[in-house]
Amino acid sequence: VRDAAESGPSAGTAESASGTGPATAATAEPVKPVEPVMPVDLPTGVAALSPRYQVGALVALAVVAAAVCAHLGLVFLHVAPSNTLTKQHGAAVDEWVFPEFEQNWKLFAPNPLQQNISVQVRAEVSTADGEIRTTGWYDLSAEDGRAIDGNPVPSHTQQNELRRAWDFFVATHDSDDRAVGLRGTLSESYLRRIAVLRLERNDAAGPGGVVERVQYRSRTTNVEPPSWSGEKVSDRPTVRELPWWTVSGSGDPREGAA
Repeated sequence: VRDAAESGPSAGTAESASGTGPATAATAEPVKPVEPVMPVDLPTGVAALSPRYQVGALVALAVVAAAVCAHLGLVFLHVAPSNTLTKQHGAAVDEWVFPEFEQNWKLFAPNPLQQNISVQVRAEVSTADGEIRTTGWYDLSAEDGRAIDGNPVPSHTQQNELRRAWDFFVATHDSDDRAVGLRGTLSESYLRRIAVLRLERNDAAGPGGVVERVQYRSRTTNVEPPSWSGEKVSDRPTVRELPWWTVSGSGDPREGAA
């Protein structure tokens, strides 16, 4: 074994030198690296379509863009203040907008609301022992404000129910609080129901008590204008007190006012 190990390297060297043995790594031909095949960029989107379909896609896109622009323009004219275009083409604008796209807010109001309106309610309650007592005023607007303040997702009821109901009442009643048309009667019923629900939430009747009548009032104060405007407004609040309304103990409003 020792002789074979000693003679192995020399024998291999001899074979390599004579060219009759296997080639070593030093004498083998180097292998060339394979170059990567670069991907071919194929067209995507509209460019991948045939010319005929490209023309069709462009025509469809132009039609959709024109329809969107026309719709936005008609809605803009609907909510914008009266101008030459609305006077001449008001019928066409209304025909397009009503009823599906009706807008009931005033984005371009020339004189936005600059008042704080607080809606309050109180009740006459028949107690369990048969007496009649009058509660204090509950500031419903302040309750909604506290529920909204700091709430990232306030409910629609907290934001709009009371405010829209009061606006509905004011718009359908004259200065003497008399209903103008059927919508005025509907607005009264709506306010009564809100009053009963809010008073129950505040446990205004107490144990065994029943709410017999409710009364609303509003307190309106002007928002102080900025110092640079030079505008002067009164800082005295304006109070509007409605008559007493009779309600049933079950919370369903009755017709008529007390």
